[in-house]
Amino acid sequence: MGSTSEVAKAICHELARRGCMRFHLVARNEEANQQLASQLQARYGAAVSTEQTDLLEDACLGSARLPQVGEFDLYLITAGSLGDAEQARSDSAEALRILAANVTGLIPWLTAIATMERLARPSRLWVFSSVAADRGRPSNYHYGAAKAALTALCEGLMLRCHAKPFAVRIIKAGFMATPMTVGKAPAALCASPEAVARDLLRRPNKRGIEYLPWWWSPLMRLIRLLPASIASKL
Repeated sequence: MGSTSEVAKAICHELARRGCMRFHLVARNEEANQQLASQLQARYGAAVSTEQTDLLEDACLGSARLPQVGEFDLYLITAGSLGDAEQARSDSAEALRILAANVTGLIPWLTAIATMERLARPSRLWVFSSVAADRGRPSNYHYGAAKAALTALCEGLMLRCHAKPFAVRIIKAGFMATPMTVGKAPAALCASPEAVARDLLRRPNKRGIEYLPWWWSPLMRLIRLLPASIASKL
Protein backbone atom coordinates (compact mmCIF):
# COMPACT_ATOMS: atom_id res chain seq x y z
CA MET A 1 0.00 0.00 0.00
CA GLY A 2 1.51 3.34 -0.95
CA SER A 3 1.40 6.06 -3.59
CA THR A 4 2.80 6.63 -7.06
CA SER A 5 5.56 9.03 -6.01
CA GLU A 6 8.94 8.26 -7.54
CA VAL A 7 10.25 6.76 -4.32
CA ALA A 8 7.08 4.67 -3.89
CA LYS A 9 7.53 3.32 -7.42
CA ALA A 10 11.14 2.41 -6.70
CA ILE A 11 10.24 0.69 -3.42
CA CYS A 12 7.40 -1.27 -5.05
CA HIS A 13 9.71 -2.50 -7.82
CA GLU A 14 12.37 -3.48 -5.29
CA LEU A 15 9.80 -5.30 -3.16
CA ALA A 16 8.53 -7.18 -6.21
CA ARG A 17 12.06 -8.16 -7.21
CA ARG A 18 12.47 -9.60 -3.71
CA GLY A 19 9.33 -11.70 -3.97
CA CYS A 20 6.46 -9.49 -2.81
CA MET A 21 3.47 -10.59 -4.89
CA ARG A 22 0.51 -8.55 -3.57
CA PHE A 23 0.09 -4.79 -3.69
CA HIS A 24 -2.69 -2.29 -3.10
CA LEU A 25 -1.73 1.09 -4.55
CA VAL A 26 -3.42 4.26 -3.28
CA ALA A 27 -2.75 7.56 -5.04
CA ARG A 28 -4.32 10.78 -6.29
CA ASN A 29 -3.11 10.36 -9.87
CA GLU A 30 -5.20 7.45 -11.14
CA GLU A 31 -3.38 7.19 -14.48
CA ALA A 32 0.09 7.01 -12.93
CA ASN A 33 -1.20 4.55 -10.35
CA GLN A 34 -2.53 2.25 -13.06
CA GLN A 35 0.76 2.46 -14.96
CA LEU A 36 2.65 1.27 -11.90
CA ALA A 37 0.12 -1.51 -11.36
CA SER A 38 0.56 -2.66 -14.96
CA GLN A 39 4.36 -2.70 -14.59
CA LEU A 40 4.21 -4.78 -11.41
CA GLN A 41 1.81 -7.21 -13.03
CA ALA A 42 3.70 -7.55 -16.32
CA ARG A 43 7.26 -7.73 -14.95
CA TYR A 44 6.74 -9.75 -11.79
CA GLY A 45 3.33 -11.38 -12.05
CA ALA A 46 2.15 -9.56 -8.94
CA ALA A 47 -1.49 -9.27 -7.92
CA VAL A 48 -2.22 -5.54 -7.82
CA SER A 49 -5.31 -3.51 -6.91
CA THR A 50 -5.57 0.28 -7.06
CA GLU A 51 -7.50 3.02 -5.30
CA GLN A 52 -7.82 6.74 -5.96
CA THR A 53 -7.83 9.29 -3.14
CA ASP A 54 -7.29 13.00 -2.66
CA LEU A 55 -5.60 14.03 0.58
CA LEU A 56 -7.13 17.51 0.36
CA GLU A 57 -10.56 15.89 0.68
CA ASP A 58 -9.34 13.41 3.30
CA ALA A 59 -8.18 16.37 5.42
CA CYS A 60 -11.66 17.92 5.62
CA LEU A 61 -13.25 17.71 9.06
CA GLY A 62 -16.68 17.38 7.51
CA SER A 63 -15.66 14.43 5.33
CA ALA A 64 -17.57 11.24 6.11
CA ARG A 65 -15.07 9.13 4.20
CA LEU A 66 -13.37 6.44 6.26
CA PRO A 67 -10.50 4.65 4.50
CA GLN A 68 -10.90 0.91 4.30
CA VAL A 69 -7.51 -0.69 4.93
CA GLY A 70 -6.83 -4.37 4.32
CA GLU A 71 -4.24 -6.66 5.88
CA PHE A 72 -0.67 -6.34 4.56
CA ASP A 73 2.84 -7.09 5.78
CA LEU A 74 3.91 -3.53 4.99
CA TYR A 75 2.10 -0.19 4.85
CA LEU A 76 4.07 2.48 2.99
CA ILE A 77 3.23 6.19 3.07
CA THR A 78 5.26 8.47 0.80
CA ALA A 79 2.72 11.22 0.11
CA GLY A 80 3.97 14.78 0.17
CA SER A 81 4.01 18.08 -1.67
CA LEU A 82 6.25 21.13 -1.41
CA GLY A 83 3.41 23.32 -2.64
CA ASP A 84 4.07 26.95 -3.49
CA ALA A 85 6.08 28.25 -0.53
CA GLU A 86 6.06 31.83 -1.80
CA GLN A 87 2.29 31.87 -2.27
CA ALA A 88 1.70 30.22 1.12
CA ARG A 89 3.25 33.21 2.88
CA SER A 90 0.26 35.36 1.97
CA ASP A 91 -2.38 32.82 0.94
CA SER A 92 -3.76 30.76 3.80
CA ALA A 93 -5.54 28.43 1.35
CA GLU A 94 -2.20 27.39 -0.14
CA ALA A 95 -0.72 27.01 3.35
CA LEU A 96 -3.60 24.70 4.28
CA ARG A 97 -3.14 22.71 1.05
CA ILE A 98 0.48 22.10 2.01
CA LEU A 99 -0.58 20.91 5.47
CA ALA A 100 -3.27 18.65 3.97
CA ALA A 101 -0.92 17.04 1.46
CA ASN A 102 1.75 16.34 4.07
CA VAL A 103 -0.01 15.61 7.36
CA THR A 104 -3.71 16.32 7.94
CA GLY A 105 -4.85 14.34 4.90
CA LEU A 106 -2.84 11.38 6.15
CA ILE A 107 -4.45 11.27 9.59
CA PRO A 108 -7.52 9.26 8.46
CA TRP A 109 -5.19 6.73 6.82
CA LEU A 110 -2.87 6.44 9.82
CA THR A 111 -5.89 6.05 12.09
CA ALA A 112 -7.32 3.33 9.86
CA ILE A 113 -3.99 1.48 9.76
CA ALA A 114 -3.16 1.69 13.47
CA THR A 115 -6.11 -0.21 14.93
CA MET A 116 -5.75 -2.07 18.22
CA GLU A 117 -6.18 -5.38 16.41
CA ARG A 118 -3.55 -4.62 13.80
CA LEU A 119 -0.98 -3.37 16.31
CA ALA A 120 -1.19 -6.74 18.04
CA ARG A 121 -0.05 -8.54 14.87
CA PRO A 122 3.36 -8.55 13.13
CA SER A 123 3.34 -5.89 10.44
CA ARG A 124 5.25 -2.76 9.45
CA LEU A 125 4.45 0.88 8.75
CA TRP A 126 7.00 2.99 6.88
CA VAL A 127 6.28 6.72 6.73
CA PHE A 128 8.33 9.20 4.74
CA SER A 129 8.89 12.50 6.50
CA SER A 130 11.67 14.94 5.60
CA VAL A 131 14.83 16.55 6.93
CA ALA A 132 12.83 19.79 6.58
CA ALA A 133 11.07 18.75 9.80
CA ASP A 134 14.22 19.35 11.83
CA ARG A 135 14.38 23.13 11.64
CA GLY A 136 12.14 25.86 10.29
CA ARG A 137 13.55 27.59 7.22
CA PRO A 138 12.40 30.88 5.70
CA SER A 139 12.23 29.24 2.28
CA ASN A 140 9.71 26.49 3.13
CA TYR A 141 8.43 26.77 6.67
CA HIS A 142 4.89 25.57 5.90
CA TYR A 143 6.25 22.36 4.39
CA GLY A 144 8.71 21.98 7.28
CA ALA A 145 5.95 22.51 9.85
CA ALA A 146 3.77 19.88 8.17
CA LYS A 147 6.60 17.33 8.12
CA ALA A 148 7.48 18.13 11.74
CA ALA A 149 3.87 17.45 12.73
CA LEU A 150 3.87 14.20 10.75
CA THR A 151 7.12 13.13 12.42
CA ALA A 152 5.81 13.85 15.92
CA LEU A 153 2.54 12.05 15.21
CA CYS A 154 4.31 8.96 13.87
CA GLU A 155 6.91 9.03 16.65
CA GLY A 156 4.10 8.88 19.16
CA LEU A 157 2.65 5.90 17.30
CA MET A 158 6.12 4.33 17.16
CA LEU A 159 6.50 4.62 20.95
CA ARG A 160 2.98 3.27 21.43
CA CYS A 161 4.13 0.19 19.50
CA HIS A 162 7.43 -0.14 21.39
CA ALA A 163 6.69 -3.56 22.89
CA LYS A 164 4.29 -4.65 20.16
CA PRO A 165 4.92 -6.75 17.03
CA PHE A 166 3.80 -3.84 14.82
CA ALA A 167 6.93 -1.89 13.77
CA VAL A 168 6.86 1.80 12.86
CA ARG A 169 9.70 3.26 10.79
CA ILE A 170 9.99 7.01 10.12
CA ILE A 171 12.25 8.00 7.25
CA LYS A 172 13.58 11.56 7.28
CA ALA A 173 14.50 11.79 3.64
CA GLY A 174 16.82 14.37 2.19
CA PHE A 175 16.60 15.64 -1.36
CA MET A 176 15.81 13.01 -3.97
CA ALA A 177 16.21 13.18 -7.71
CA THR A 178 12.51 13.51 -8.52
CA PRO A 179 10.35 16.00 -10.45
CA MET A 180 9.42 17.65 -7.12
CA THR A 181 13.01 18.80 -6.51
CA VAL A 182 14.06 19.78 -10.05
CA GLY A 183 15.70 23.20 -9.83
CA LYS A 184 15.18 23.34 -6.05
CA ALA A 185 18.12 21.27 -4.80
CA PRO A 186 21.80 20.83 -5.75
CA ALA A 187 22.28 17.65 -7.78
CA ALA A 188 25.15 16.58 -5.48
CA LEU A 189 22.71 16.39 -2.54
CA CYS A 190 20.06 14.37 -4.39
CA ALA A 191 19.84 10.61 -3.91
CA SER A 192 18.09 8.46 -6.47
CA PRO A 193 14.78 6.83 -5.45
CA GLU A 194 16.25 3.45 -6.45
CA ALA A 195 19.19 3.89 -4.06
CA VAL A 196 16.82 4.86 -1.25
CA ALA A 197 14.66 1.78 -1.94
CA ARG A 198 17.67 -0.54 -1.82
CA ASP A 199 18.91 1.06 1.39
CA LEU A 200 15.52 0.64 3.10
CA LEU A 201 15.22 -2.99 2.11
CA ARG A 202 18.67 -3.92 3.38
CA ARG A 203 17.07 -3.73 6.85
CA PRO A 204 13.38 -4.45 6.22
CA ASN A 205 12.53 -5.10 9.87
CA LYS A 206 14.10 -1.96 11.27
CA ARG A 207 11.97 0.33 13.42
CA GLY A 208 12.62 3.86 14.66
CA ILE A 209 13.65 7.16 13.05
CA GLU A 210 16.36 7.27 10.42
CA TYR A 211 17.85 9.66 7.89
CA LEU A 212 18.30 8.72 4.25
CA PRO A 213 20.92 8.98 2.95
CA TRP A 214 22.64 8.47 6.33
CA TRP A 215 24.84 11.57 6.07
CA TRP A 216 21.81 13.83 6.52
CA SER A 217 21.91 12.95 10.22
CA PRO A 218 25.21 14.75 11.04
CA LEU A 219 24.37 17.49 8.54
CA MET A 220 21.05 18.25 10.23
CA ARG A 221 22.71 18.23 13.65
CA LEU A 222 24.93 21.03 12.39
CA ILE A 223 22.01 22.91 10.85
CA ARG A 224 20.08 22.77 14.12
CA LEU A 225 23.07 24.41 15.86
CA LEU A 226 23.34 27.31 13.42
CA PRO A 227 22.69 30.74 14.94
CA ALA A 228 19.60 32.60 13.72
CA SER A 229 21.74 35.06 11.75
CA ILE A 230 22.92 32.19 9.52
CA ALA A 231 19.77 30.02 9.61
CA SER A 232 17.72 32.99 8.39
CA LYS A 233 19.54 32.70 5.05
CA LEU A 234 18.63 29.05 4.45
